[in-house]
Amino acid sequence: MQTTPASSYLFVPGTRPDRYAKAFGSGADAVILDLEDAVAPQDKQSARDSVSQHLAALPPALVRINGIETEWFRDDLQMCRTAGAAGIVLPKAEQAGDIEFIVKQLGGHIPLLPLIESAKGMWNAYAIAQCGGVERLMFGSIDFQLDMGIPDDGEALLHYRSELVLVSRVAGIQSPVDGVTASLQDLAALRADTLRAKSLGFGAKLCIHPRQIATVNDTFRPSEQEIQWAKRIVEAAASAHGAALAIDGKMVDKPVLLRAQAILARA
Repeated sequence: MQTTPASSYLFVPGTRPDRYAKAFGSGADAVILDLEDAVAPQDKQSARDSVSQHLAALPPALVRINGIETEWFRDDLQMCRTAGAAGIVLPKAEQAGDIEFIVKQLGGHIPLLPLIESAKGMWNAYAIAQCGGVERLMFGSIDFQLDMGIPDDGEALLHYRSELVLVSRVAGIQSPVDGVTASLQDLAALRADTLRAKSLGFGAKLCIHPRQIATVNDTFRPSEQEIQWAKRIVEAAASAHGAALAIDGKMVDKPVLLRAQAILARA
């Protein structure tokens, strides 16, 4: 995986090894080989076998395993450990005890990315985020809507999205990953969803098709205007040698400098 936090995560069904190479060539920052929602119950074993056989030959990949309450969970977890998954996406994460159990089973060597997909998971999100081994939280917005009885992905979910950003910051982990945009053709809607996520403090987005990657990456990437502003701030601060300074009539203090440095690091 890359050293800077990923902006785009692309799901690919574990049952489709013919799509693995395309997924890794899509430009996605991270690829998730999916053993859960994209795989029918009768295909769980073959999907696990396929992922196990290919992991060693692929670039570093995440694996979305089946939930802890399912009959496939333990075998999925063992496969990730032995086959060398770069990280585990845990669906329907609802309590810290489950995270702690998984970390113990893995020996703390594989990063975890819990999916918050229910009211109970949201309620316990801070406790989950505090668990050792958790790299960042993901928002399973579609399942969350279903659990909460919320009919749309818009304003009604703003509070919950902001909650995930807040608990991630307080827990000291990477900014969370927003849920998928279901429309595969409407790139304008995808961009609007990604801009909303970015404005709320999310650092990445889940994707379900390679054609979504470029829009997501471009939206999260700092604009040229942001980059030029950040360069001015950093250069001026370096020349000031700790003295107070103002640019364009605005005071440049430590938080402003840190924001500028973060923009340049992401660029």
